[in-house]
Amino acid sequence: MLQSWHDLLFAHWPLEPAAIQPLLPSGLVLETFDGAAWLGVVPFRVELRVRWLPPLPGASAFPELNVRTYVRAGDRPGVYFFSLDAGNALAVRAARILLNLPYYPASMTLTASGNGVDYRSRRDTQAEFSGRYEPTGARFVAAAGSLEYFLTERYCLYHLNHRGRPYRLDIHHPPWPLQPASAELHRNTMADVNGLSLPAGRPLLHFAKRQDMVAWAPSGL
Repeated sequence: MLQSWHDLLFAHWPLEPAAIQPLLPSGLVLETFDGAAWLGVVPFRVELRVRWLPPLPGASAFPELNVRTYVRAGDRPGVYFFSLDAGNALAVRAARILLNLPYYPASMTLTASGNGVDYRSRRDTQAEFSGRYEPTGARFVAAAGSLEYFLTERYCLYHLNHRGRPYRLDIHHPPWPLQPASAELHRNTMADVNGLSLPAGRPLLHFAKRQDMVAWAPSGL
């Protein structure tokens, strides 16, 4: 599969590792940075297609909203998704059937406004995200060993298949073209619906205008 991610915000909060590790499937080890686990809420717009096939009309471009943390299986660091909301019911069904990922259909809008993005997602009264975000500085590539690198430069995801067995799905993309960002988050209950509570402090924010990636078929661990 080929995907392009547009107008993406990384909003990250540090959490106590003990709050997250019990929510992970067996075999996945939570990764920390300077003793803290990190939870990401990531709104963006996706364009996708299966390699060698043209885009599917009505199902190839839509907003998406991910809630994620950072894990390892063996020596491979990766991403674990608590939830993925998408503004396309067909894409949700396909992801659940093919990958057993926790996708949910939601009512979503992403609107470019000036230099920023107005974003709104509502799955139900318990799962909502709305706000405005924008870049505030020059693009940069995260240095190896930095917190930004830890949070973004990951090249696989982990989850369980329909039989409850863990798998890895490898991806590839260029280094993230990150920018510092600001955000006004009007409503954000995406941690709460996943059994987590965000700390009171402001999140760490980064913006990316576009990222292109390719994904392969999943493989068992």
